[in-house]
Amino acid sequence: MTLTVLFCGDPLRPRLVDRHFAREAGAVRDHYGEIALIDHDALVRGDATAAVRAVPRDLGPAWYRGWMLTGDAYAALAEALRGRGTTLLTHPDDYRRAHELPGWHDTFAGITPASVWRPLSPGGDVGDLTDLVRPLRPGPAVVKDYVKSRKHEWEAACFVPEVKDAAALRAVVAEMVALQDEFLAGGVVVREFEEFDGAGESRVWWVDGEPVLVGPHPDSPGVEPEPDLMDVAPAVRALGCRFITTDLAQRRDGAWRVVEVGDGQVSDLPETVDPMDLYAHLPVPE
Repeated sequence: MTLTVLFCGDPLRPRLVDRHFAREAGAVRDHYGEIALIDHDALVRGDATAAVRAVPRDLGPAWYRGWMLTGDAYAALAEALRGRGTTLLTHPDDYRRAHELPGWHDTFAGITPASVWRPLSPGGDVGDLTDLVRPLRPGPAVVKDYVKSRKHEWEAACFVPEVKDAAALRAVVAEMVALQDEFLAGGVVVREFEEFDGAGESRVWWVDGEPVLVGPHPDSPGVEPEPDLMDVAPAVRALGCRFITTDLAQRRDGAWRVVEVGDGQVSDLPETVDPMDLYAHLPVPE
């Protein structure tokens, strides 16, 4: 069978691939793969039926490659596609497990900063966080939602100098929640802060438990660290998701740490990386 990839369409030119993914779509086409377009805006609005209207019927198994989706939106996409004869090769349960920190954190315990979390709806009251952070060690921490941080508002909405300072913690969490607004994903996460060497992160792409591409992180595309994957590989395989990424950074003591795990379908590929270095490794169903 042919490699089939569903890309997000351009919101202004719906018959074309979103410009952010055009280079990847071109690589798939050039290597005799097949693509179809998803209306991401319709999916975000909650209209999954409209989102898949341009997908040909009975397209068969396919990978999604596009902008981030909530777990619920991805599940709705999978259901709408099934109605048209297309099966996503990443199951909705696997997508959520890799995409949201509570799904992967415990599997990577010991090689990722210790974290705690609490569900919270957009606009919800942060409340008292004292009991939530009790398992964490005293010292600095970072806050985020289940998927993303506000690292560009580091002082106001991400970094807490002392996690046991209840007032300071609540203020930073409340600011993060306010800035995320309707895009708050899942709830609140508080992670122990670790000092990294500043050389930049590495993004490792895994397919069926194997590292198929070790490259730069999109935030530092010109830096290509060479991480030690000895401790990471068993955790990736234990997680059991077909297509994921791990972002790794080297702590100042030399240990390689997992900063983030993500679903490979929605992880950004730096422009310095040839798309076929990744797509050549995506399985094609027989």
